[in-house]
Amino acid sequence: MATPQRQFACDVVAQLREAGYTALWAGGCVRDQLLGLAPKDYDVATSATPDEVRKVFGRRKTIPVGASFGVMTVLGPKKAGQIEVATFRTDGGYSDGRHPDQVQFSTPEHDAQRRDFTINGLFYDPQSEQIHDFVGGEADLLAGIVRAIGDPEARIAEDKLRMLRAVRFAARFDFAIEPATLQAVRDHAAEINQVSGERIGAEMRAMLVHPNRAAALTLLRTSELEPHVLPETVELTGDTWQELTGLVGRLEEPSYALVLAAVLSQVGDLRAGDSITSRWKLANRDADRADWILDNRPTALAADSTPWPKLQRVLIEDGAQELVALAAALAGDDSPAVVHCRERLALPPEVLNPRPLVNGGDLIAEGLQPGPHFGALLEQIRDAQLDGQITTRDEAIAMAKQ
Repeated sequence: MATPQRQFACDVVAQLREAGYTALWAGGCVRDQLLGLAPKDYDVATSATPDEVRKVFGRRKTIPVGASFGVMTVLGPKKAGQIEVATFRTDGGYSDGRHPDQVQFSTPEHDAQRRDFTINGLFYDPQSEQIHDFVGGEADLLAGIVRAIGDPEARIAEDKLRMLRAVRFAARFDFAIEPATLQAVRDHAAEINQVSGERIGAEMRAMLVHPNRAAALTLLRTSELEPHVLPETVELTGDTWQELTGLVGRLEEPSYALVLAAVLSQVGDLRAGDSITSRWKLANRDADRADWILDNRPTALAADSTPWPKLQRVLIEDGAQELVALAAALAGDDSPAVVHCRERLALPPEVLNPRPLVNGGDLIAEGLQPGPHFGALLEQIRDAQLDGQITTRDEAIAMAKQ
């Protein structure tokens, strides 16, 4: 049964054809379908110009996100999302290493030639169910190869980010990078820093949260991109490198912050996290969570010998599950510390994090004078509550008055 998004992608092609234009699915959705994967999104390529696309679907359902490059977004029903519709084109030079200086609308054959890799240069007709392959993408999919379309040097010159994309696709699909393409990446690896930190960070996120993240790290090294995108790990060799790739490989469906924390746990440079955050322009939530996981790693790894009040304050934080996942990857699922953490996390909320018996207002109401000592006093009372030494408000007040 077709998903709403897939059905909408079929409808977009049908409407364009009814209006007299050529229209095909293009790029990643074709690749993923041929690999037996469910496409995450669908792109349509067409002979219609942006203005003609807007006439077919109406102004209210189209957004000219990249009209100067021939790209329109067509809005679908609520559950279907949106589809990017791009006019078949050829590109001029790329003086900024990202955008074409000029575009000329053309044919499917010419449009395929401007794309990055053969496996992304395929078209599909959802009505006749036929593949249109002008670049040898089908053969490379079958062979498991990431190959630049045409001259690898020219493709990389057009967009330096394609070097990281080659690594990401090869790791994701467990493919090899074709030798000439790999050599071109090595020759131009230092130029990756002409790309914005945000774009590099987005590619790194996609690599590091994918199940094949260990392979991605290895490909970063063999492609010689590592010193330019992740210099913090360059000094890791032999056993220490194997420990890093083994560690990240053992993480199960990790968040971005968790993978970052795992990588940084093997680096040993206290400033490495700040360097990565600045270079990749990380969101504060990811950087802060990674820092928190690293800061509390010693507590998690010694959880079975850590006083409960100290451990409890860690396990009630939002990042506790990620912290324990890192501890499990480091020490093993059956380590006493990890088993102890998971047993505690399984407690009912009212047991794991019971309501405090008193607060500062309660102490003031009982005649105690507020001051700098209040924070330490409340912490002592909380420790006693968590340890089971006191269980009622009256006992807490009595302890405070002592």
